[in-house]
Amino acid sequence: QVQVVESGGGLVQVGGSLRLSCAASGRIRRIEDMGWYRQAPGKQRELVATISNGGTTTYADSVKDRFTIARDNAQNTVYLQMNGLKPEDTAVYYCNAAIKSYGRFSPDLYWGQGTQVTVSS
Repeated sequence: QVQVVESGGGLVQVGGSLRLSCAASGRIRRIEDMGWYRQAPGKQRELVATISNGGTTTYADSVKDRFTIARDNAQNTVYLQMNGLKPEDTAVYYCNAAIKSYGRFSPDLYWGQGTQVTVSS
């Protein structure tokens, strides 16, 4: 079985920084794209950033120049470094990963359970 687990959320003041981590474990043959999404109360889940297996990244306009996504393929882990945090960044942050498991031909999309990020003013 495959699991995806986030960590690193918390409470931070405006302008502060947090680093989220997301580790995948289990019968993993290869991880394709990994990404971070977030969902604020009363809003739809939105894309924050993605990173391909080769390291190509994309960012939502709202987080460009403040957030950085990175991954460690050897550790099956993706990170989100968040700097210059704003109150509007407050949300539950979810990690996802497109994972090819042993015995599966195509990748399956796995989601973590989410981690709360709260930015206080």
